[in-house]
Amino acid sequence: MNVKEYMVEVGRYAREASRKIAAADTGKKNQALMAISDAIDASRDVILSANCQDVENAERNGLEAALLDRLTLTDKTIDGMNEGLHQVASLPDPVGAITDLNYQPSGIQVGKMRVPLGVIGIIYESRPNVTVEAASLCLKSGNATILRGGSEAIGSNQAIAACIKQGLNVAGLPAESVQVIETTDREAVGELITMPQYVDVIVPRGGKGLIERISRDAKVAVIKHLDGICHVYIDRWADREKAIKVAFNSKTQRYGTCNTMETLLVHQSIAQEVLPELADRYQTAGVELRGCEHTKNILQQVASASDQDWTTEYLAPILSIKLVESMDDAIRHINNYGSHHTDSIITENYTKARRFLTEVDSSSVMVNTSTRFADGFEYGLGAEIGISTDKIHARGPVGLEGLTSQKFVVLGDGHIRN
Repeated sequence: MNVKEYMVEVGRYAREASRKIAAADTGKKNQALMAISDAIDASRDVILSANCQDVENAERNGLEAALLDRLTLTDKTIDGMNEGLHQVASLPDPVGAITDLNYQPSGIQVGKMRVPLGVIGIIYESRPNVTVEAASLCLKSGNATILRGGSEAIGSNQAIAACIKQGLNVAGLPAESVQVIETTDREAVGELITMPQYVDVIVPRGGKGLIERISRDAKVAVIKHLDGICHVYIDRWADREKAIKVAFNSKTQRYGTCNTMETLLVHQSIAQEVLPELADRYQTAGVELRGCEHTKNILQQVASASDQDWTTEYLAPILSIKLVESMDDAIRHINNYGSHHTDSIITENYTKARRFLTEVDSSSVMVNTSTRFADGFEYGLGAEIGISTDKIHARGPVGLEGLTSQKFVVLGDGHIRN
């Protein structure tokens, strides 16, 4: 069987399973989630062993550090997978919820019902924990899913896939509700994104090149973000200690994530108060600093930032710093150079904070908070399928509700239109 035939078979199974999983009750879906968690816990050694082999192969093949970090699983990571499964199980089931049910002058009642999207194809690189996150959210929201992880994580993903299949069988749900592609042939991706008869939505999670390709070539709807160029703006009315703490955490808590700060904006009137200590802390953490000319007047040791730095997602211990004259300048810079992902202001001025929330055009806008909180788990969504910077259907971390649509429901009792 060639790749095209294999993917058509996967798609056909997914479409059939989607009709059954859409009709499954909440109890069955939660039972499956708990059974998957039990299977993962019981198979912990098998999963870690497979992941160790994946990491060794990836290192030999020269996989970059940021992707190696995402590929590596630990006991803590597996604990996080299980916690995510339990949290998704505890969340309200959106499927079937009816809202806005109102009587019309004709006597009929019109409302909206939450329904699954159908079959969701998810394409991702490195992170095998995405296999669990994606499966759990798609399952709870009544969707079938086709998961295509990167070739570097094939062993880890297949070990996790066996646990998912076991959990589905325990709950009596179709094993094809979650299918993890078994081939590493890149042609599988091309087939997956061009099967509208079997796939309703594609969610790409990975580097900019992957997402640009998917967006360009897909024949089905895509939920995506291209970059995570996130900012923290330290306002002139910022509390110094809060500013230093949040700016440091936003950059250094993890480097290889899309919600990591890449550019620090500082009001020139407070720069002398916060930048020297921040620079010392960044230097101790091994962060390379690149600054505008005004920044270099305060921090002589930093390299010069180029125009390209303002549009670069480093995913590495590198930070660009720019001094601004006003909030207008900060907002203008964020809206011009940012990726509409996550941006935060540090200020004690309530009016300035409200204005920042209103005028910054990003999927998550924060006040006195680290950008690293822009995450489905931290937002109480359980896990997330990804983060969308689009404005139609879903925006920001995409959890259960983002994986459903709505249909109108009309209730009558023999009503006819005159």
